[in-house]
Amino acid sequence: MKNTLITYFGFVIGAINLLFLYTRFLTDEYYGLVNVILSASAVLMPLMAFGVPNTLVKYFAGFREGKNRDSFLTLMVLLPLVLILPLAIISQVANEAIGNFLSQENPVVKGYVWHIFLIGMAMAYFEVFYAWAKVKMRSVFGNFMKEVFSRVVVTLLLLLVYAEVISVMAFLNALVLQYLLRTLIMMVYAFKLQQLKLNFKLPTNTKAMVSYSALIILGGSAAIVLLEVDKVMINQFIEIENVAYYSVAGFIAVTIAVPARSMHNITYPLTAEMLHKKDMTGLKRLYQKSSLTLFIVSGLLFLLIILNLHDLYDFLPDNYREGYLIVVILGLAKVYDAVLGNNNAILYNSDYYKALLLMGVFLAILTILLNLWLIPKFGLDGAAIASFLAFFTYNSIKLGYVKTKFRMHPITRETIKVFILMVSIALAFYWIEFPFHAVINIGLKSMLIIAIYLFVLYRFKISEDVYGVLSKYMAKISGR
Repeated sequence: MKNTLITYFGFVIGAINLLFLYTRFLTDEYYGLVNVILSASAVLMPLMAFGVPNTLVKYFAGFREGKNRDSFLTLMVLLPLVLILPLAIISQVANEAIGNFLSQENPVVKGYVWHIFLIGMAMAYFEVFYAWAKVKMRSVFGNFMKEVFSRVVVTLLLLLVYAEVISVMAFLNALVLQYLLRTLIMMVYAFKLQQLKLNFKLPTNTKAMVSYSALIILGGSAAIVLLEVDKVMINQFIEIENVAYYSVAGFIAVTIAVPARSMHNITYPLTAEMLHKKDMTGLKRLYQKSSLTLFIVSGLLFLLIILNLHDLYDFLPDNYREGYLIVVILGLAKVYDAVLGNNNAILYNSDYYKALLLMGVFLAILTILLNLWLIPKFGLDGAAIASFLAFFTYNSIKLGYVKTKFRMHPITRETIKVFILMVSIALAFYWIEFPFHAVINIGLKSMLIIAIYLFVLYRFKISEDVYGVLSKYMAKISGR
């Protein structure tokens, strides 16, 4: 619950930044530039992290306190440098060539190669120390730093730009410093939870861990490519302002994934522990319950966004109002993601991760090819369609793979009931438009949708977890 509330609070601040401050305080060109820098950094991040965040979670339980754990943690801290140092050298030596490549369509991108590298490095080590905290079952502070801290700093920086205290160039430099500071704070917190005592003796299973980390690079890179490469490739084909328009539509759709991000902070280490203990009964139950709960919550968010989207776009500048189809397409991809529950955690922490990672690489290549084909042909809608097709293919393969290897799947009769409920509400409310101010329209329609959705869930007890939560709050309201 704390993770969910923190994540939503962060997304509220992010919504203010992306939908109102960025769109009004920066030109479309520089807003697009910010998105290109952050997306390119995110694509580099899994490479620089060297798969360490996943490796730390997977293997931590197997090392007891003492010198063995010290040598393991020392390896986890130093391993990312294996790729960070060569990439730093390449960024320096080939700075001009990289800048020319990134700025083929938009020259403004050329001078920001080091911004991309430094933010990518900061993101990578942040994830390492965040995983460090997760294995100690302390995910809330890291979640706050990831979801809230960065966005609050960006809000302050944008206000300084508006007040003409700093320039846009200074804002971009401060953005780099913010990511480095966030990583430093997370490192201090992680070391307080589990002190690092340097021990350069390699753990007994170092070879297996490094192999796992190397393969996780492929899987992590594939996942990030699926999420971020569309923005980078838009920059390569059409004017950079379009990255800003696409990012706003994408952010609206990404809010659907907030519950999944919060739950994964909890289910990932739990799944690793169940697999370590070979508790297949508990794993299946967690798989189905996480899937149903996420589908219920994400489905409701999808309905609220799609059915209020026309009113929501009334708050944005005219240039940003053409993204309805993008939101729908990317939103459906996020809902399908929710149906998978803790599928990723099962695969990454099992003995079958190698096959999945190879599939991920293939699908990352497929994503790039789809973007190369569809962006020049259909513009921003083409980028959204390419992302949806890649996610749909990737998720379907993962569902089938877990079903084959573990003989379990997340779909139950309750999943079908929730799907029918979603379709029914969508059809009922799609044609309803209230004649009031956009704020009143959104509030009124949202209250009706939520009331009907929750009433059906409670009346028919579709989910025992949701029913339990609703019963608890209804008891409090009634004073019992």
